[in-house]
Amino acid sequence: MVTDIIKGLLPREVRDLVFAVRHYRHAHGVYPRLLRPRTLNEKILRRKMFDHRPLFTTFADKYAVRNFVAERLGPEILPRLHYVTTDPATIPFDSLPQKFVVKPTHGSGWVRVVRDKDAIDRQELIRTCERCLGSSYYEFLRERGYKDVPRRIMIEEFIDDGSGDTPTDYKFFTFHGKVRLIQIDTSRFSGHRRSMYDPQWRDTGTRVNYDRIEVPLPRPANLELLLQTAAVLGRDLDFVRVDLYDVGSRIYFGEMTPTPGCGALRFEPELMDYRLGTYWV
Repeated sequence: MVTDIIKGLLPREVRDLVFAVRHYRHAHGVYPRLLRPRTLNEKILRRKMFDHRPLFTTFADKYAVRNFVAERLGPEILPRLHYVTTDPATIPFDSLPQKFVVKPTHGSGWVRVVRDKDAIDRQELIRTCERCLGSSYYEFLRERGYKDVPRRIMIEEFIDDGSGDTPTDYKFFTFHGKVRLIQIDTSRFSGHRRSMYDPQWRDTGTRVNYDRIEVPLPRPANLELLLQTAAVLGRDLDFVRVDLYDVGSRIYFGEMTPTPGCGALRFEPELMDYRLGTYWV
């Protein structure tokens, strides 16, 4: 009770800083060096707490970032946008394709993949969307970029790579317009696994938060184009993670994240955390 009263008297920025430091310590077992950060995670945490440039709100906004991407690369790389609304009750289910993806514009990971619209409970989906609109993603991990994002529901094209599952997710750690590491995520909603490759498509052997994908991964058909795309989107930025999809015939944009993991990416071995930190200058 007393602790809650004391917390309530502190400015929001101080409470957010305390929360972030505790979150970091829980993930890594040590306190972060915020004044002289060395690792990627420490620099992500410093950005999260002290770098509030408006561009990061654009990246957090799943709708607004589409304009940023289109201006740099053209609209062809974007998944088709079927519908966007502040009122889920207006979702035009009858005119939607059989497969689609539902996501709020103001959160991360709040995704509903619909593989067969005839099999879904439409009212349940509407209620889920309404709960999302009533929730602040900022309150979960205190990422300032999400605080002022308008709350809307987007319905996008289901990106189909022919596997029947969600497509492989390629995440490019990009520093000053140069990709230094590629994170590959498979089966994100059913047995999530993750591996880290270098830009030459060599397995680094690094584990990050999830079990590794133990079999060698095939080189993406459009690897060079993926690397070039990440470089263009990360141009003029000291660091950003660019998420893309490759379905063979083309590539798609996923999202851009200036603070991946909020500083809680657990690299094993830890050397990779330090190595990536050297690229962020």
